[in-house]
Amino acid sequence: MNFKLSEEQELLIANMREFCAQYVDPITIEIDENCRFPSEVFSKLGEMGWMGMPFPTEYGGAGLDYVTYILVMEELARSSASICLDLGCHILASLVINNYGNEEQKQKYLVPLTQGHRMGAFAITEAGAGTDVHALATTAVLDGDSYILNGVKTFISNGPTADTFIIFAYTDKTKGSKGMSAFIVPKESPGFSVGSHFRKMGLCSSQTSELILKNCQIPKTNLLGKEGNGLQMALESLDHGRIGIAAQALGIAQAARDESIRYAKQRIQFGKPIAKNQAIQWMIADMETDITAAKFLTYHAASLKDQGRPFSQEAAMAKLFASRIANKHAAKAVQIHGGYGYIKGVKVERLMRDVRVTEIYEGTSEAMRMIIAGAMLR
Repeated sequence: MNFKLSEEQELLIANMREFCAQYVDPITIEIDENCRFPSEVFSKLGEMGWMGMPFPTEYGGAGLDYVTYILVMEELARSSASICLDLGCHILASLVINNYGNEEQKQKYLVPLTQGHRMGAFAITEAGAGTDVHALATTAVLDGDSYILNGVKTFISNGPTADTFIIFAYTDKTKGSKGMSAFIVPKESPGFSVGSHFRKMGLCSSQTSELILKNCQIPKTNLLGKEGNGLQMALESLDHGRIGIAAQALGIAQAARDESIRYAKQRIQFGKPIAKNQAIQWMIADMETDITAAKFLTYHAASLKDQGRPFSQEAAMAKLFASRIANKHAAKAVQIHGGYGYIKGVKVERLMRDVRVTEIYEGTSEAMRMIIAGAMLR
């Protein structure tokens, strides 16, 4: 297995690094402190073609394979896990339309998303339906040429900022999991509104909210695929998303490593840099070893996706391991920084807050173990 990067991949990573240095790094402290969505950054991401990275060029995308997309997202997360999350959620929503939409839906909804004219969000979670996707209560009833949706989604990333939503609802509760369907819901749809906004421990510039569907009316042509295929769409899409979260965690872990190395070399104690202390050296050695292992798991899962092979178990393993080591080493980075690491405005303090949720969203670590064990024991 060869994960040597191509010249194109190296160039795209360098381009994203340059983009972050110019547009992202100068504002990371401000947007975190003010919980501000950086719309100006997303305008630039759209202008430069980053909003449609893994989508076909005929639909306005960049035509990148999934491994390359993951590499670029990993680089973005090193600067801002919040912006990486928002872009990843946008991509996930767009992915559902790309994978399951018909030609008319792709032209009408996917193209504006890939070109950055609209922003996407993926909405399945509800107050009573987190890991247990089957428990969602949102319904969709066909009424003539329209579907009428009722329900409340919660913890929706991009909720307040997105224009196009992928909403999962039951069209026939009596059929159980085979009665769930997926819909494209524009924000301007009658009966659609954004509910409560949530202030979070980390990822503060990424906006998270409830979505309220109160007799929300959409054309019946906004049904994705067929009625009853929603659960399959959701689970397959979440597999893709988990590779993205693994990449986000990887970026955070690498940022924690880089900040630790920089600080350890410059911090003088007892007449020498703390990098000379074996305890610090061992922390950094563990960081590099775990990051390297997480990269192979993540790139392998993305490579399987590119090959059209099953990757659900591998995506779960990548997310489980990458999120775990990222949490571990973000905490170690704070430890290396000592008191400075506990101060607002110091990068490792933000990294430690941002990384915590990587073991929770897109499926908890416990759920990932269930997926992995289920694949092994069936």
